[in-house]
Amino acid sequence: MPYEPSDYPPFAVTVDLVVLTVRRHALSALVVRRGEEPYRGWWGLPGGFVLEDEDLGSAAARELAEETGLQAYGPDSGDAGVHLEQLATYGEPGRDPRMRVVSVAHLVLAPDLPAPVAGGDAGGASWMRVDQLLDGAGVAAAERDGREPLAFDHDRILADGVERARAKLEYSALAAAFCGPEFTVGELRRVYEAVWGVVLDPRNFHRKVTGTPGFLVPTGGTTTRQGGRPAQLFRAGAATVLNPPMLRPEV
Repeated sequence: MPYEPSDYPPFAVTVDLVVLTVRRHALSALVVRRGEEPYRGWWGLPGGFVLEDEDLGSAAARELAEETGLQAYGPDSGDAGVHLEQLATYGEPGRDPRMRVVSVAHLVLAPDLPAPVAGGDAGGASWMRVDQLLDGAGVAAAERDGREPLAFDHDRILADGVERARAKLEYSALAAAFCGPEFTVGELRRVYEAVWGVVLDPRNFHRKVTGTPGFLVPTGGTTTRQGGRPAQLFRAGAATVLNPPMLRPEV
């Protein structure tokens, strides 16, 4: 006997966004204050339901704009400095008390972004340091100090997004996505230090990144915005894979 549509329970697809940036030399994540039930008043990741006439990437970009006022672009859009990719799919029963919900999470990486503006059904939006939300092992800080966790299973999604970003910095040129169009080696080093949560030796780092084919391209300019002697400016090169990779120090 064939199944009828009425035989299936309510089912929905959502997108959740792990938006990471480096602010004040710290890796920070975008969180929104939920304005509706369930979990009204809790912090959570931006996101929402996928509409019937849109694909997943369009839904992710729409939700980001509606809830925060920020714009995201796909990796092939030609807009420099913003990176958007699918992260993972989460579909455990009971993860949403309303109905069976499968969420396709997306990872968004961008340079130092301004304060977000909440919109849509969000009651507020803020950047929070990742180390205030997760401990070094990727466990929700709420589990460690008794604070309320993020809504739904967003602690897990955030931890997965942070680990994806940390791993991608090892073997890809993605670190430049946290920088502006032109940057110094020192500014790039601080991105690695913020994302990895370590302190790197400046000389060794300079030797590695400038010696990796296609990673950095000198612009011919210099800057004194860091103070001290003028520092050479670079832009991201054409390389997408780092060979050799930039491995994280063991901590």
